[in-house]
Amino acid sequence: MDSKRLRKIIAYSRENKARIETKIKEFYSYADMDNEKDWLNLMQIARPLFKKKGYIIIELPLADKEIGALCYKGDILGYMILNTALPKVNVNFALCHEIYHVFCQETECRNKVEWYMNEHYYEYEEEHAANLFAGMLLMPEQSYRFMFRKFQNEATEQDSQLTVLVKLMSYFEVPYMAALVRCYELELLEAGKVLEILIHADEHAIREEFMRLWLDDSILNATRKDDYNNLESMVALFGTIYEQENYVGEKNLKQVLKNMKVLYDNIKGE
Repeated sequence: MDSKRLRKIIAYSRENKARIETKIKEFYSYADMDNEKDWLNLMQIARPLFKKKGYIIIELPLADKEIGALCYKGDILGYMILNTALPKVNVNFALCHEIYHVFCQETECRNKVEWYMNEHYYEYEEEHAANLFAGMLLMPEQSYRFMFRKFQNEATEQDSQLTVLVKLMSYFEVPYMAALVRCYELELLEAGKVLEILIHADEHAIREEFMRLWLDDSILNATRKDDYNNLESMVALFGTIYEQENYVGEKNLKQVLKNMKVLYDNIKGE
């Protein structure tokens, strides 16, 4: 990302902050959550909510690491596939991004691919909105401001603004760029030389800072969580029930399971 694109994102965020705040309040109400402190285990809260909307969340390590998530909505059931070949922080952000598409956008989320790093990712209205929603959900303003000040105040001579960003990234378990964007959305950092340094921090520098600070750098790694066996068991269970009720034949069920395995083998990463 360059500073021009970042400025475009910040401008959009400030213009649409109130609208997305309303969407977040509506989502909290739908989730029967009282406040931001309840939002601790993302997946545990999200799975039953997606199920109520007719979606199953599936975590799979995909071979194509440019894909962050896949969404498919059929006539009866939808699937939200999150790519666990990506770092945990990116999966967290992708999940909240998809919450916006499924629960908040006016047009129904049906069949789409979310690119992990796409040249035109931030150029579409709904993607802007989904990213703003994810950032505000994962990094609520009040607690984010508080933690920013705390990390600033405890800085030593060996620390820099990168240290603060890395600590925020670790505390909220979000991607580095999401933490940086949030800082500028909330006007916690000034533009200029500092921005140019922070915006070009690479993965190696970020990981080194994690290690220097004794932070848990496992959130920078892929979890490679794989829900395929659970999915296969679920299909086999319902298939057996439908077979007993004469909705499907044994041969058809076996073919479905075989096709699933072939597709899984084709898309799964090593």
